[in-house]
Amino acid sequence: MSENKDPHVSTPESRDPQGQKFVYDFTEGNKDLKDLLGGKGANLAEMTNLGLPVPPGFTITTEACKVYLDSGEEPTELRDEVSAHLDALEARMGKKLGQADDPLLVSVRSGAKFSMPGMMDTVLNIGLSDKSVVGLAAQAGDERFAWDSYRRLIQMFGKTVLGVDGDLFEDALEAAKEAKGVTVDVDLGAADLKKLVKQFKKIVSRDAGRDFPQDPREQMDLAIKAVFDSWNTDRAKLYRRQERIPGDLGTAVNICSMVFGNLGPDSGTGVAFTRDPASGHQGVYGDYLQNAQGEDVVAGIRNTVPLADLESIDKKSYDQLMQIMEALETHYKDLCDIEFTIERGRLWMLQTRVGKRTAGAAFRIATQLVDQGLIDEAEALQRVNGAQLAQLMFPRFDDTGVADGNGPQLLGRGIAASPGAAVGKAVFDSYTAVKWSRSGEKVILIRRETNPDDLDGMIAAEGILTSRGGKTSHAAVVARGMGKTCVCGAEELEVDTKRRRMTVGGRVIEEGDVVSIDGSTGKVYLGEVPVVPSPVVEYFEGRMHAGADDADELVAAVHRIMAYADRVRRLRVRANADNAEDALRARRFGAQGIGLCRTEHMFLGERRELVEKLILADTDAERESALDELLPLQKADFIELFEAMDGLPVTVRLLDPPLHEFLPDITELSVRVALAESRKDANENDLRLLQAVHKLHEQNPMLGLRGVRLGLVIPGLFAMQVRAIAEAAAMRKNAKGDPRAEIMIPLVGTVQELEIVREEADQVIAEVEAATGTQLKLTIGTMIELPRAALTAGQIAEAAQFFSFGTNDLTQTVWGFSRDDVEASFFTAYLEKGIFGVSPFETIDKDGVGSLVRSAVEAGRATRPDLKLGVCGEHGGDPESVHFFHEVGLDYVSCSPFRIPVARLEAGRAAADSKGSDSR
Repeated sequence: MSENKDPHVSTPESRDPQGQKFVYDFTEGNKDLKDLLGGKGANLAEMTNLGLPVPPGFTITTEACKVYLDSGEEPTELRDEVSAHLDALEARMGKKLGQADDPLLVSVRSGAKFSMPGMMDTVLNIGLSDKSVVGLAAQAGDERFAWDSYRRLIQMFGKTVLGVDGDLFEDALEAAKEAKGVTVDVDLGAADLKKLVKQFKKIVSRDAGRDFPQDPREQMDLAIKAVFDSWNTDRAKLYRRQERIPGDLGTAVNICSMVFGNLGPDSGTGVAFTRDPASGHQGVYGDYLQNAQGEDVVAGIRNTVPLADLESIDKKSYDQLMQIMEALETHYKDLCDIEFTIERGRLWMLQTRVGKRTAGAAFRIATQLVDQGLIDEAEALQRVNGAQLAQLMFPRFDDTGVADGNGPQLLGRGIAASPGAAVGKAVFDSYTAVKWSRSGEKVILIRRETNPDDLDGMIAAEGILTSRGGKTSHAAVVARGMGKTCVCGAEELEVDTKRRRMTVGGRVIEEGDVVSIDGSTGKVYLGEVPVVPSPVVEYFEGRMHAGADDADELVAAVHRIMAYADRVRRLRVRANADNAEDALRARRFGAQGIGLCRTEHMFLGERRELVEKLILADTDAERESALDELLPLQKADFIELFEAMDGLPVTVRLLDPPLHEFLPDITELSVRVALAESRKDANENDLRLLQAVHKLHEQNPMLGLRGVRLGLVIPGLFAMQVRAIAEAAAMRKNAKGDPRAEIMIPLVGTVQELEIVREEADQVIAEVEAATGTQLKLTIGTMIELPRAALTAGQIAEAAQFFSFGTNDLTQTVWGFSRDDVEASFFTAYLEKGIFGVSPFETIDKDGVGSLVRSAVEAGRATRPDLKLGVCGEHGGDPESVHFFHEVGLDYVSCSPFRIPVARLEAGRAAADSKGSDSR
């Protein structure tokens, strides 16, 4: 994810703390200052500017956080700036922070540029103390409310600021409810809460090594530092890696005057969405909780009521909220996620942001907003991405066979929080989810409710199931952001995390039992439910038509956006395919040719013996005999491939891997020969094979006898393959076909290698043309997969009609990595330490590998302006990499058939984002 800097915001390199403004009132900012004020602060300022009811407050900038993180100390000017803004806030509110008889209370909340739900810290009710709690009770006329607010402050402050184990407070709260004989905290009275406050203060003194601070300014200052520190907690860093958020952005801190949703039944708090974030459908969506503070809704500790119920609870506030939601969606031109509080019948807006949504919702909402005239097609294209499209292509459950007899059993139903079909073994804590996942098990994480400490388990799990919470709970919001399947609020499921089991209707599901959860319907099953292809895949396969009367609404949205992407994209999209079946599927998925046909895959199975024969040949006659046997088989393969891709280019890579890969394993063969010799039953062919294996054995085969080197060392090998290609093309042409074959020489490091192979290939092609009476337009090019090839691309272009960047091997050789070794050994540590934001084998390393690609493009085109350029590594289907390949001016990307729609979409997004410009 690239960092878009606001022109008014200094960069880390130019940052000069001297004379810099670090604090902004809510009246001073706007929604475009997310770099400086964070998403929350920028949007609070925007709502203030729109005249919406926002509690007064101010924002400490991300620049202050960066100074703190860089130096370990806050900027020297920060305290005075905060004091000045606090004085202004106190004057506006007519009371002082923590004032004994009528206290001003504030919340201290994090707010980074990119939403990181639940990953950083928040503290509410700052300013309460042993003295001011009495004043708050008198002013509110509600002693219970005041002591409830105080116990919440000590609990949040103790856990967040002082590092006390949060379970200690939860256990004390549960014990208080049990002693009173109640199940929810709202049934605890003022006297109960006073006792709880004493207990909480003792817990703080014992476990934090200090008393709970009674000075309100000390509370606020410590809370601000805690928010700064929370930027670098393990869970925040893990979330940023997962979402590819840069680690140097820092967080803003929002100081906001408190409004209270826990003042009684005429108060409450809620989260609203202007559209359903799970499906994209328009309507009233969200959760509301009476007599509660905001954290209660997000945490999912108490089950909420649907937002629509607010109309019967408080119609005036409901109607005002509906008007505000419509105004915000029109203003932001997108789905908005809103947090609000009602304090004794008065509505307050605490936050808004462009809401996280599921993949299906993203496509539906984008097309809906086009139809409403709020955005154009180009903007709609930017509202979706390839990762979301890939999610829509995953299979879904086929529950038609679920019955009362054998097979999967329906256990219950919760809230469909994030769609998808997930199957795995039940686990009841994050640690087990990670541990089992690393050993290859698929798991479903089951909790009463999740909290930020569960993030690593949520990432490791196939899906998340909770018995509490709604569509706006922590589990739901984080799962939607990650594209994880999630079912929340399945109340009939009784989750016992300590005993690692779940019960429903007398049935016990133990840890390790297989369960299936359907995030689209909310259904939960015992056992593995079979899956069927998604409607989106059916559409790409041509079995479902977007314009049909019974067309799926989602398919219609995908079709519209894909059609626009295809109209605007410059990059063509090809497939990596080695047989006619894959080629035909790729063509159905929108492939515009084959960018990589790996001929080594044609030598497997029964044909392996012919390759062995070639390797074991002692004379020219034996070698030619083996090649003669392979020729018709290769030709038949190419005829099928050219027919499947008739009229489209097919790039055929000549044999690339080391020959030993076609021979038996050296250990297995050695044992076989030794056993045969011990029985005096030696096999002559096995002995010759063992000699050949020893002869061809290499310490580092990736850098050994492979690619173009095979063609130069083994006479006739490449000539046979070129002849097979040429004869197949001639046969297709004589059959009125339109073959467009391209011959690709692998692993070239110097132009001399290519010149020798090309001279031989040109001669073979000329012979075939003469023999068949056809004129073949076969082009010859090379893979750029070695640093030297990239550095001498200008020279190589003299002999090559096209380049195809083999970014898999180029990444290995640039980094000095053996992929099979490093991914299993130390890549996890590199990712955890932040050396990589993402594996360079997954997304192109723009600074290293990308720099070589860019220079090779420039040098190659300087030599040969009409040089065709493509990429055939796995990066060709990676969304972020596709944007880079568009930028540097490649003509096409090539990827596996299943990823073709993703590449098409991202090529369109790249063109629309750059308004068609690129380096060419």
